[in-house]
Amino acid sequence: MTTLFTNVTALLMDEDFTTLRYGYVAVEGTNISYVGPNRPQGDFDQTIDCTGKVMMPGFVNAHTHVPMTLMRGYGGGHDLQSWLNDYIFPAEDRWDDRALAAATGLGLAEMIASGVTCIADMYMRTGVIAKLALEAGISANLSVGAVYFGSPEEFSPETCADCKNHIRLYEEWHNAGDGQILADASIHAEYTSCPPVWEWVANYAREHGLGMHVHVSETVKEHEECKARHKGLTPIQTLNQYGVWDTRAIAAHCVYTTPEDWAIMRSKGVSCVHNPYSNLKLGSGVAPVPAMWKAGVNVALGTDGVSSHNSVDLFADMKLAAVLHNGVNRDPMAMTARQALEMATIRGAQALGRNTGRIEAGRVADLILVDFDAPNLIPCHDEAENLVFSAHGANVCMNMARGRVIYRNGAFLTLDLEKIKAEVKQYALPLIFQ
Repeated sequence: MTTLFTNVTALLMDEDFTTLRYGYVAVEGTNISYVGPNRPQGDFDQTIDCTGKVMMPGFVNAHTHVPMTLMRGYGGGHDLQSWLNDYIFPAEDRWDDRALAAATGLGLAEMIASGVTCIADMYMRTGVIAKLALEAGISANLSVGAVYFGSPEEFSPETCADCKNHIRLYEEWHNAGDGQILADASIHAEYTSCPPVWEWVANYAREHGLGMHVHVSETVKEHEECKARHKGLTPIQTLNQYGVWDTRAIAAHCVYTTPEDWAIMRSKGVSCVHNPYSNLKLGSGVAPVPAMWKAGVNVALGTDGVSSHNSVDLFADMKLAAVLHNGVNRDPMAMTARQALEMATIRGAQALGRNTGRIEAGRVADLILVDFDAPNLIPCHDEAENLVFSAHGANVCMNMARGRVIYRNGAFLTLDLEKIKAEVKQYALPLIFQ
């Protein structure tokens, strides 16, 4: 399949932060084949006129729990631990594959319609999520999030359910769809497991060339209790002792990380995934992102689960990240529009090990069009300013993932939204919230 985009205004997200105007972008198969001012030669299977629209790379939502769409607004007004133990965990105990598939479909639809083309998801029943992501067309780094509350002395990978889940995810889904689905190794968090688990997961990642996905220092309670358990060492420092960061890795949240943590993250290539909306809604705090950025840590952007965000609109997180850090630091340049866009695109791609996040020949064709004829985007003095501070997910009018248009002008081309909504209302919600 070949596609030619004409009359293109595009934020290329290259190192010079170039805006292409009145240009052309060509796509062949899954990759971008041409970006420039002149029409490329040859015939194309389809031509898309971009007049009145702005193109940018599709969003990389680098920390999600997609099926938690069913818990939108459920258990609000509680701190993280009360919210998890009193609301979320009891609801999750009632999942079955059919309900989880319905919830996943709903979450994927919401993300696709708001411009997401790639995700890093940590959840249970991962094979169900993999199947639906593959069908929906978006790229996904999927992980289990190993949890183990047993005695460290009694740990055995032969009896640990999440060790088996790691193996199953890797053997059944890694590299499915020619790399569309990637398996990552994952530890849910320091406080939900123990050293033998960390060593096993770290070794499995290293032996199979997998990335790593971990919740880190999300709350002050988590951070300080880890230090009390491990002779003053933070979660980043503790897990570092067990080889957890000896691979491409993402650390979600990082609200209470320290300069010493950042030095480890920089040297090991560990990316922080900033989740500003979720961290504020749960009262967890504000991650020191500008300081981490200056320390050389790669910072990506994520929504976290809908249960603690209420949506997966990454436009909301871009805007919040920028205004939040500018306000906290009393500096209008603490987080610029360019930096916010980078977190949602090229830096997310780097964090996930994906060849996307930038509009240039050879990159994966993950592209979205934003309708700049919408009232909230008129006038436009600066495309980046409008995208970060004015746009929202409903302004996305086309989503192309891996060279395939999967959403256009309100229509889903890979998902049956009416069937998904019926499953959610008639089966999943009654089962989970009986």
